[in-house]
Amino acid sequence: MSLTLDKTELLSWQMLCGLAGQAVPWPDDAGDHLDLVRLDKGQVLFDVGQPHPYLYVVRRGCLKLLYRGADGEEWVQDFVAEGAFFCSLTALVTGGLSSYACEAVEPCELERVHYPWLEATAALKLVWQQALLTGWKDYATRKELRERDLLTLNPTQRYEAFVRSHPGLAQRVPQKDLARYLGVTAVSLSRIRGRLKPARSSGG
Repeated sequence: MSLTLDKTELLSWQMLCGLAGQAVPWPDDAGDHLDLVRLDKGQVLFDVGQPHPYLYVVRRGCLKLLYRGADGEEWVQDFVAEGAFFCSLTALVTGGLSSYACEAVEPCELERVHYPWLEATAALKLVWQQALLTGWKDYATRKELRERDLLTLNPTQRYEAFVRSHPGLAQRVPQKDLARYLGVTAVSLSRIRGRLKPARSSGG
């Protein structure tokens, strides 16, 4: 569905302005390169190995980004919810393919931006370049912190870090998916939550 919303109603424009620290000029042809995508719970947005040169901004709902092994085993790379943006970086290069899949955890509404247009526009407008650079720094920081947590924290610490960095999501995502994100079994996650609940109750 093509986007006919006023730019002030678009999270993608609001996000660009926030990243640039000022109002970002909006090209007249922007509506030709943005779409509104709605997903049902459990619907796959894109899969591993597909051409998918798009960047998404989440207007509503929650999605999981996941890797799939040859044996069908899944690992959750991240969860994204309202106000976040995401993409498969490997799919943005010319001829590139997505390295992970994306599936809706809840009913979702997304703004989809055609990345080649976004990059071409940034090449002509300095303020867009500044916004994209800041956005990619933020995105890279998020991925770096995720990698650090996986390598340096124990499972309980990883769960606590997730709760801090994703407020409210621990109650929205399925326990099996959260366990896959943390690198533990669902049983282990249940035990972690059980140990932490009394501590929080006594501390509150």
